[in-house]
Amino acid sequence: MDAVKIFIALLVLVNPIGAIPIFIGLTPDASAQERKRIAKTASIAVAVIILTFVALGDSLIRLLGISMGSFQVGGGILVMMISLSMMNAAPTATKTTRQETEEAGGRANIAVVPLALPLLTGPGTISTVIIYSGHAHGWWGYLSLVICALLIALACYVAMIAATPVSRMLGQTGINIVNRVMGMLLAALSVEIIADGAVKLFPALGH
Repeated sequence: MDAVKIFIALLVLVNPIGAIPIFIGLTPDASAQERKRIAKTASIAVAVIILTFVALGDSLIRLLGISMGSFQVGGGILVMMISLSMMNAAPTATKTTRQETEEAGGRANIAVVPLALPLLTGPGTISTVIIYSGHAHGWWGYLSLVICALLIALACYVAMIAATPVSRMLGQTGINIVNRVMGMLLAALSVEIIADGAVKLFPALGH
């Protein structure tokens, strides 16, 4: 597995920059220290969620009797839906809905839900992690996924800590541009996942 490719794929899916406006919206009255605490907890939760599915994802789909090819096609379609929403600079319903975000505003602790799950690590991220864990071979493959998970968590922490200055610098237009570029990358990734899954389901397509 290409560790750089995995990292970029997960970074685009988690999209810490795109989560900045929601993070600010969920913490309007929080002090800098409170935001730092929330960011730290959310980032740790992101790492734990990713690592959990790295460890258990492949076993889970085997337990359910789902072939990796079928899971890749389904996961690729889900990732494509997310990429289309990102390219349209629209909220991604597969991550979190407007009602969930509004409900979260009244919670005392928003770090794990909805920030870490499903805002940052939604179904698209989880399905991609499971797909990559299924392709991991040997200790280096799994170590690459672990390192990627920790780097993604660090990126989330930095983005949330710097949310206010980054939001002021980029503005909503700048954040939308970043989302659209990441959406294009994600669309290409989804096609690759679907194509690889289709070949697994129909080997004749590989010839």
